[in-house]
Amino acid sequence: MLELKNIHTFYGPIEALRGIDIEVKQGEIVSLIGNNGAGKSTTLMTISGILRPQAGDIFFEGESIMGIPPHRIVEMGISQVPEGRRIFPRLTIKENLEMGAYTKFKVQSSKFKVQLDKIFELFPVLKERQEQPGGTLSGGEQQMLAIGRALMSNPKLLLLDEPSLGLAPIIVSKIFRTIKEINREGVTVLLVEQNARAALKLSNRGYVLENGNVALEGTADKLLNNEQVRMAYLGE
Repeated sequence: MLELKNIHTFYGPIEALRGIDIEVKQGEIVSLIGNNGAGKSTTLMTISGILRPQAGDIFFEGESIMGIPPHRIVEMGISQVPEGRRIFPRLTIKENLEMGAYTKFKVQSSKFKVQLDKIFELFPVLKERQEQPGGTLSGGEQQMLAIGRALMSNPKLLLLDEPSLGLAPIIVSKIFRTIKEINREGVTVLLVEQNARAALKLSNRGYVLENGNVALEGTADKLLNNEQVRMAYLGE
């Protein structure tokens, strides 16, 4: 479904991604793990078209998406949940969800209502509080809203950037169960996550990024049992 080939992405003179190759097959959950500054978020921003690589190519369903504007990439079927959630705090929950749908559905359309109902079924608390400003929600509820907003465009591929960041363990467990449920419904997931153990337990495969390079890759079980991964990322 997604293939990154020899991607080099820069922040000014600093090379953040140094020729990485990553593949995500349809129906998978794939994790990117690594320390801060390893290039995980940069990878997602590059896929989304927010950052433009200086070399390499990105293919989505066999078609190059290099140079395509971010809103067109959303239309093609890739949605991102950014690190820190970045909801619109002054807009209501429903208005936030409407923003997520703008590239795909008119708010008055029946397709929009079907998609909205799906989100409310996934996150009942959002339905209960749909007229409440997004900024008044708890951190966990805002994360649910950010995921719901991304799902409103009915994506084929969901990019998740640090969904557990700053959340209580019980909320993290709920978010991860929801990611699994979203995947069972047919959405492919590329997950960036500091909680390497939880991410790999959720995933089919994973990549370890170090200093803008892919240091290791393999099945989730293989990485969970890799001594280097266990020492560096699992605290063992």
